[in-house]
Amino acid sequence: MSIRLLLNGKKAGQEDVRAAVYSLREQGVDLEVRPTWEGGDIERLVLEAQAEGIKRIIAGGGDGTVNEVVSALLKHNLNHIELAVLPLGTANDFASACEIPTEPLAALELACKENPYWVDAGSANDSYFINIATAGFGAQVTATTPVALKNFLGGGAYTLSGLVQAINFEPFAGVVVADDQQKFANVVVGALCNGRTAGGGQPLAPDAYIDDGLLEAFTIEDFTAADIPKVIEDIKSNIDTQFVHRRSVKRVEWRSDVHMPINLDGEPLSASNVVIEVMPRAIKLVLPDNTPVLKHREIAS
Repeated sequence: MSIRLLLNGKKAGQEDVRAAVYSLREQGVDLEVRPTWEGGDIERLVLEAQAEGIKRIIAGGGDGTVNEVVSALLKHNLNHIELAVLPLGTANDFASACEIPTEPLAALELACKENPYWVDAGSANDSYFINIATAGFGAQVTATTPVALKNFLGGGAYTLSGLVQAINFEPFAGVVVADDQQKFANVVVGALCNGRTAGGGQPLAPDAYIDDGLLEAFTIEDFTAADIPKVIEDIKSNIDTQFVHRRSVKRVEWRSDVHMPINLDGEPLSASNVVIEVMPRAIKLVLPDNTPVLKHREIAS
């Protein structure tokens, strides 16, 4: 079986990656490499692989690269192609939660030799994600404060206090419909999790499975500075509370008069009306046999 590695072009000269590719070839694996150069290359390379009969693709890069490959597969109805991951990003949230090795040789050996499993993905209007869709404050904060954002999403007390006091943030007001329940909400932070972590390993949904047909919803609603200690306590409790709400859903719709900033595995989206829903058994993903994120462990033959 020919295997195609779609490699983020910024990593093409990385010596340990090159050595790992040569090692797999020496083991008899038919492993081809296609590096990216500019925007749109991943989708083009996925379609090229499909046209040439490639049955397994490896996404070599960070969470954004994985998202691009997943999006191309789903957009063009190519879920007969198996997906594996070579984690080369800074955070590698999705791969780390799946316990995919971050050392290139171990990751490529897994990617080339192990079984694919049916896993879920998520859609947001006409876009896709496989790990987590975040919305509100977490998606709005710019790249100038990445450490603060990561700590905020993880419930860091001092960071949450500092951000609330330093930024005149207005919650996003709108109507949210989660499965069959509708309510008005003032959302500070929202996340719909297929995977377990975001922001460099922060466990937004520590009990999530990527093959259970559900998304784990996590939201923080409007609070005042005086409420900060309670909000911090609620975040750490990992249950549904006054300010922090958690539940399992299949579909969430958001309607408002203003655009909500949304982030899909690192890819930005903005919409006043958005429908986010789970896509069960959407991707054949190569994973370690003992990965903790599978519930049903259905091998995709």
